Amino acid sequence: MKKKTINFLVYISLPIIILAIWEFASLSGALPAYIIPAPHSIVELGIDLLKSGELWKHISVSIRRVFSGFAIAACVAIVFGVFIALSKTLENFTKLILQVLQPISPIAWIPIAIIWLGIGEPSKIFITFIGSVFPILINTIDGIRQIDNRYIEVSKTFEVPYPKLVGKVFLVGAFPQILTGLKIGLGNAWFCVVASEMIAASSGVGYMLMDGRALSQPERVMLAMIVIGAIGALMRYILERIEKRFDYAR
Repeated sequence: MKKKTINFLVYISLPIIILAIWEFASLSGALPAYIIPAPHSIVELGIDLLKSGELWKHISVSIRRVFSGFAIAACVAIVFGVFIALSKTLENFTKLILQVLQPISPIAWIPIAIIWLGIGEPSKIFITFIGSVFPILINTIDGIRQIDNRYIEVSKTFEVPYPKLVGKVFLVGAFPQILTGLKIGLGNAWFCVVASEMIAASSGVGYMLMDGRALSQPERVMLAMIVIGAIGALMRYILERIEKRFDYAR
């Protein structure tokens, strides 16, 4: 048996064991269905919601919100990160406000976002932006500052134009660190959009979870939780694949 196959079997073994024990406990009556539904009932509900299109609707709405806020945050954070990393004056100018804002939980911004922007799409995107901007910003700054000065000196010796210096030296050299910030930021963005949907929304995976609670449908709640975890894992996997491709390219 190939090593990859063995690794894959080990990788999926624990979830399979948990599901088997869970299913057996549910069928035997050890786990009451009104508290923790059986895996097969969650799967059946998932299939029904996929056929009706409801599940795809909630997933697509949440993903659109995540990537809208995340894309804005990435652009803002990388641009400002470059400027702050390369300017001591700008660093001092922004240091205090960043030190104050960064520790505030994104969830704490939800009430003020609703007051400012209502319960529509702008408030969800704003919360997603807040959740992802700081990890990307801090990692961009740190990544640029960790670049070997020899590369910068060589570029200056050959009189490389400043825009090209930023693009070819600073951003490329800091890319691994920036990618780490993007991974953390995307994870935070997904967490934030689900939290905001649980508080004020009429669609999305977070709304689906709270709707299941309101209707006393534990299958719906568990399905939403599984979808949240699966999408979060998929996002992380995609970014890790991008990171590996970058490493190969180097």
